[in-house]
Amino acid sequence: MKKAPETRGTGGEIHQTAGGKTARMTTQQGIPVSDDQNSLKQGARGPTLMEDFHFREKMFHFDHERIPERVVHARGYGAHGYFETYDPIPELTRADLFQRKGEKTEAFVRFSTVAGNKGSADLARDVRGFAVKLYTQEGNWDIVGNNIPVFFIQDAMKFPDLIHAAKQEPDRGFPQAQTAHDNFWDFISLMPESTHMVMWIMSDRAIPRSFRFMEGFGVHTFRMVNAEGKSTFVKFHWKPKQGLQSVTWPEALKINGADPDFHRRDLWDAIQMGDFPEWELGLQVFDDDFADQFEFDILDATKIIPEEQVPVQRVGRLVLDRMVDNFFAETEQVAFHTGNVVPGIDFTNDPLLQGRNFSYLDTQLKRLGSPNFTHLPVNAPRCPFHTLQQDGHMAMTNPKTRANYEPNSWGEDIGGPREDPEGGFRSHPEENAGPKTRDRSETFADHYSQARQFYISQTEVEQRHMADALVFELSKVETPAIRTRMMSHLVNVHDELASAVAEGLGMDLPDAAEPAMAVRTDLPESPALSILKNGPESFAGRKLGILISDGADASALKALIDAAKGAGAAPMVVGPRVGAVKLSDGTTTEADERIDGGPSVLFDATAILVSDEGAEMLAGMHAAKTWVSDAWAHGKYILCSPEAGPLLQAAGLPHDPGEGVARTGDTAPEEFLKQATALRVWNRAP
Repeated sequence: MKKAPETRGTGGEIHQTAGGKTARMTTQQGIPVSDDQNSLKQGARGPTLMEDFHFREKMFHFDHERIPERVVHARGYGAHGYFETYDPIPELTRADLFQRKGEKTEAFVRFSTVAGNKGSADLARDVRGFAVKLYTQEGNWDIVGNNIPVFFIQDAMKFPDLIHAAKQEPDRGFPQAQTAHDNFWDFISLMPESTHMVMWIMSDRAIPRSFRFMEGFGVHTFRMVNAEGKSTFVKFHWKPKQGLQSVTWPEALKINGADPDFHRRDLWDAIQMGDFPEWELGLQVFDDDFADQFEFDILDATKIIPEEQVPVQRVGRLVLDRMVDNFFAETEQVAFHTGNVVPGIDFTNDPLLQGRNFSYLDTQLKRLGSPNFTHLPVNAPRCPFHTLQQDGHMAMTNPKTRANYEPNSWGEDIGGPREDPEGGFRSHPEENAGPKTRDRSETFADHYSQARQFYISQTEVEQRHMADALVFELSKVETPAIRTRMMSHLVNVHDELASAVAEGLGMDLPDAAEPAMAVRTDLPESPALSILKNGPESFAGRKLGILISDGADASALKALIDAAKGAGAAPMVVGPRVGAVKLSDGTTTEADERIDGGPSVLFDATAILVSDEGAEMLAGMHAAKTWVSDAWAHGKYILCSPEAGPLLQAAGLPHDPGEGVARTGDTAPEEFLKQATALRVWNRAP
């Protein structure tokens, strides 16, 4: 077993050849590799150097592994919209879109999962991509982020290894869109820097209820630069205006079976109904003094800056109001790139960001087949653009000039575009010095303290879900040594968590892994890290499932539907058939879903409006009993008519259902929907 120092990243077991000798890692040219953990930098915290041929070859080969779908983030869904600036912030940045109040900038957003292929299900436990393309008047700016603000690794050198480990195992081709297998946890358990991210992906953040109800993050620390050249550090946040919400794991499993396109359908339905999703762009802004005093390194992508330390300043809103005209032409062919920034936005020396900036063009060339992918409408800037680049596969435009080179002495009309020293993009003149070395800064070495902070910031319910998720994932790991190794990291995070997971796995707690730095236990709770502490303020944007039968009270149904629409929610009627259901006043209504096609897991709250005969009939239907029992078991709020008793009894609900179950005669629809804003009655949820 060979292990590199903690501050340089960790290595795993060296591969053994059939003869028992250690195989020496080389490049594809046969050149021996001295360090496969860290890219070549100018100083431990300096920029990544282009001459790093090993990193270049490794990333180049990784980027060209798949065609035509994306290697990662293959399953995605996109929509058009706009970004509206609140107030100008010229003191922070010269970026054009932030100079005028009320400025509207066209936007395209693509949400995605990471590990699954294009045909995988939406509710996989996974990170969600949250990529925003802003078509500004000074070019395209891409904020290519996730719904989780940290990442697994600190150096882009390890990205191919991470994805290889997470994807289906190469000898058997499964599991698909799952991390509950040996390879993933083998890699993670050998990379202590991943521990913080493990806490996030084992939380309910990895199974969001909707794209509309999840946060987005730029992940890295960037720079904003104003017209005077003053630089300020910044982290980007997208805050959903309808609050945070996730599903439970049992629900995720059922939803994937009932509707594997659940997230896609939800976004489509919301926009088609005019319930346009909105997020606010928030900035965490801080200077060099804060960066020097902060407990961790701001260039470390496995760390956050708690919002309680640096509040999020909201500077505009993102609205999605139009679906694509063609999924392939737009959502599949859109090309995002962290290197697409506009004047006033700049990079830092975050080694993961530096590697991403280098990698994306290779990916796009392989996937889209031409350097002219920027000619595709979804990728083309909306502002005027002029280059001297020409020809190439599928060139749609070429320079209309005599000169295709620069400098040239031809006049303005035929000489082509000229550089703009004043208005053009200028990199912040950061000074860097240091020896060329494959190394990692000592300031990146604390792998457990923020993982612990994330855990203690969750509610008791969320902590229980994290422990359950770890038990489930690690129970699928067949190699005991991998489980033990992972448990040794959890001991460093929190005794309570480690003990709960060990009990669930039926194993003894191992000794704690040796930390490179002492674990800090003084970091305070951060309420911003909890989903349940940041839920919705109303039932707007949610879905109400209404189970009905023949003879259901027509006036009660109308009142409930009207109240739901008035609250900004989407009512959906579920019946024993999708054809006409006859109501108490002799009128009929069409059901939106049949019972077995519209299970209660698809809804945020439920109602049961049935007649005496209807309740008896539904009580004999397995799908109807499951509809009610799932709503109960998953902690959903339930409004039911007095006649529903036999169905509730057949579904196994207690005689006194208690909190969260109301009767139509006792609770007005508006009051029920107000109560349902809490979304769950957690003391009866699994």
